[in-house]
Amino acid sequence: MASSVAARLSLAALFCAAAPAAHASGPDLRDCYDGRCSLTLSGPVSFPVSPRFGVTGLRISFTSQQVRVVGTGTNVVSQANLSRGSVGSVNGISVEVRSLSAFRAVLRLTPDL
Repeated sequence: MASSVAARLSLAALFCAAAPAAHASGPDLRDCYDGRCSLTLSGPVSFPVSPRFGVTGLRISFTSQQVRVVGTGTNVVSQANLSRGSVGSVNGISVEVRSLSAFRAVLRLTPDL
């Protein structure tokens, strides 16, 4: 029985280790701290932004039809839902959707301030 439990734990560890992480190519997500960067995403990402925007973090996810950008901070939540080719803003950070598919989103972030 002990070997059966150990085998299950090893199998569970293998599946947990194989879970995909969020990916972004291009600049390091730390480059987006000032609200200015270009991103090519293959999955959802979260990263800190300067508190001067009134939020301290952005979370970006997407489908083939829509990009969702959520800014969060202390007692603050701001969001924008954007489609291919559109531009929106979350607390002073402009987000342009340059390209969008089920597997990839290409975005440009610039500060409005």
